[in-house]
Amino acid sequence: MTHKTITLNLKFPHVSTEAPKRDQWQWENVAAGAAAGFTTVAVIHPLDVVRTRFQVNDGRVSHLPIYKNTAHAIFTIARSEGLRGLYAGFLPGVLGSTISLGLYFFFYDKAKQRYARNRDGKLSPGLHLASAAEAGALVSLCTNPVWLVKTRLQLQTPLHQRRPYSGIYDAFRTIMRGEGFSALYRGIVPGLFLVSHGAIKLTAYEELRKVTVDFKSKRSTLHNQNPDNLLNSVDYAVLGATSKLAAILLTYPFQVIRSRLQQRPSGDGVPRYMDTWHVVKETARYEGVRGFYKGITPNLLKNAPASSITFIVYENVLKLLKSARRND
Repeated sequence: MTHKTITLNLKFPHVSTEAPKRDQWQWENVAAGAAAGFTTVAVIHPLDVVRTRFQVNDGRVSHLPIYKNTAHAIFTIARSEGLRGLYAGFLPGVLGSTISLGLYFFFYDKAKQRYARNRDGKLSPGLHLASAAEAGALVSLCTNPVWLVKTRLQLQTPLHQRRPYSGIYDAFRTIMRGEGFSALYRGIVPGLFLVSHGAIKLTAYEELRKVTVDFKSKRSTLHNQNPDNLLNSVDYAVLGATSKLAAILLTYPFQVIRSRLQQRPSGDGVPRYMDTWHVVKETARYEGVRGFYKGITPNLLKNAPASSITFIVYENVLKLLKSARRND
C-alpha cells in the first residue's frame, strides 16, 4: 500500500482528520477500546491457541503435537487438554488486548492532537500513518511481557518436558528468576515491525468508512445527517474485516518470528532461537516461504471476525458513552 492509495480527508468522529479538542472524549475512547478488547478475546481465543501452536512448530520439535489442520487441532486439544487447553493463556490474552486497545486509541488521539498543531486541525495521510505507528510502538513496548507470557502458556502441552507454569503470576516469577528481566522483551523487534499492521488496518478502516459514509449520504433523503447515524453494525463489521485482511497478509511473517522467539527455553536454559535474524535464517533454510505463513488459516479465521467484533463494540460503546455525557 503506497501513500498514493491512501487519500485521507476523513470525517471520523473519534479518529478524524481534524484533531480532537483537548481532553474531548479521551476517557470514552479508552473505555470503548478496552471493552472491545475483552469481548474480542473471549470469543476467538481458542483459534489464537491453535494459531500459536502452528506458528512455532517447525517440524523439528518434540514437545508440540502434530495437527493436520485447524479443525483437527481444535478437536485434538479439546479431547486431550479440555477447555483449559483451548483457553490456555486466556488471562494474559484478555489483559494484553484490553490494555492494548485502550492505550492504542488513547495514544493515537494524543499523537493526532500534537501533529495537528499549527496545521489548522487537518492531518495529511503521512501524519495519519505516523500517528498510528507511534501509538502502536508505545503499546508494543508496554505490553510485550504480557504477550510473551501468553505465548508460553499457550504452548504448554502434555508433551512439554519442563515444569509448566501454573498461571500468569508463576510465569512472570519463573521468567524473572531464571532468565532475567530482558527475557520479558524477547520478540520486541518483530513486535515493533508489527506496528505497521495497526497503521495499515486503521488507515484502511478510516478510508473505507469515509467512502461508505459518502455513498450513504448521497442516497439518504435526510440532509446534514450525523455520519454516526448512517452506518449500522453490519457496515462496521464489513469495514473491520476488510481492513484487517489487508493488514494480515502484509505483516503475518513478523507474527511467526515473534512467536518463535518467545518460546520457553529448553531444559538447559538455551533459547531455540537467539534473535530475529536467527529465526529468519532457520525458517527460510528448513521451511522456505511457507514457514513464515504457518498458522495463517486459523489466523484468518480468528482475525476477520475479531476485527469486526472489535469495531462493532468500540463504535457502539463510544456512541453510548457520548450520548450519556450529552444527557448529563
